Amino acid sequence: MNTITAAITAVGAYVPDFVLSNQVLETMVDTNDEWITARTGIKERRILKDADKGTSYLAIQAAKDLIAKANIDPLEIDMIIMATATPDMMVASTGVYVATEIGATNAFSYDLQAACSSFLYGMSTAAAYVQSGRYKKVLLIGADKMSSIVDYTDRATCIIFGDGAGAVLFEPNYEGLGLQDEYLRSDGVGRDFLKIPAGGSLIPPSEETIKNRQHNIMQDGKTVFKYAVTNMADASELILQRNNLTNQDVDWLVPHQANKRIIDATAGRLELDESKVLVNIERYGNTTSGTLPLVLADFESKLKKGDNIIFAAFGGGFTWGSIYLKWAYDKK
Repeated sequence: MNTITAAITAVGAYVPDFVLSNQVLETMVDTNDEWITARTGIKERRILKDADKGTSYLAIQAAKDLIAKANIDPLEIDMIIMATATPDMMVASTGVYVATEIGATNAFSYDLQAACSSFLYGMSTAAAYVQSGRYKKVLLIGADKMSSIVDYTDRATCIIFGDGAGAVLFEPNYEGLGLQDEYLRSDGVGRDFLKIPAGGSLIPPSEETIKNRQHNIMQDGKTVFKYAVTNMADASELILQRNNLTNQDVDWLVPHQANKRIIDATAGRLELDESKVLVNIERYGNTTSGTLPLVLADFESKLKKGDNIIFAAFGGGFTWGSIYLKWAYDKK
């Protein structure tokens, strides 16, 4: 029996129409385009303005885009993994709702939350289900409505985040393509440096927590930056060493789009030419769970069958890691 590997066979994406540019942010908080661009590489981000639409809307649109492009029947999807840090609501899984809304009624679904590493962890999970032989089509969606948890009076965070979603389909492969190796890690020290303090079981919602803006994302930027630079680069370098890959063997680096300086540091550690690093942070900002699949969607036409791709991410918690994947198709 041939060994089963799990390959990405289709990609979809969605970003809202509304563009929040650095120039608009200048009218909202004490900041400016030059400062934001120099420190983050971000020029604009997309915002889902509809008050009655949550992360599920973004996810549904990305999934529908994939289904239409790949021409697949939603009923053939076996399971859906919903990678998100901003679920529509507590308890009721966003992924379950998304599955029903796209017509994937034969699939089971659940949410996976690892902050900005959610999609990376989801890749590992989706691949494992496929490699087990139990499931043939696993849809992995990364989506976040970050504008729902951002304090737009806090210039340290409101410049960074945007809304968006991407989706990939994992299927069995018998040519040795798809996910090859992974290195995933976490460290609870990060709980103090990047968080939404209230709203969970530790500090339930109250009039006081709302007044103190404790339901918005808060971060110690310098500490997060330091950990992210070190760990994303370390994980990526280790993946190369473990698989006897040189920088010449790597066709593409797909890094989490949190900060252009973190991306540059990771690429620098691997001694990769800038032309091999896929970046779209300038247009979307940090969409958290959506960054990696949005990069794949934007650059899908560049990816060729057999290409060696290194994924890297870092998120709150802390969570981080790197995945080595061989691309499985040429875009038609």
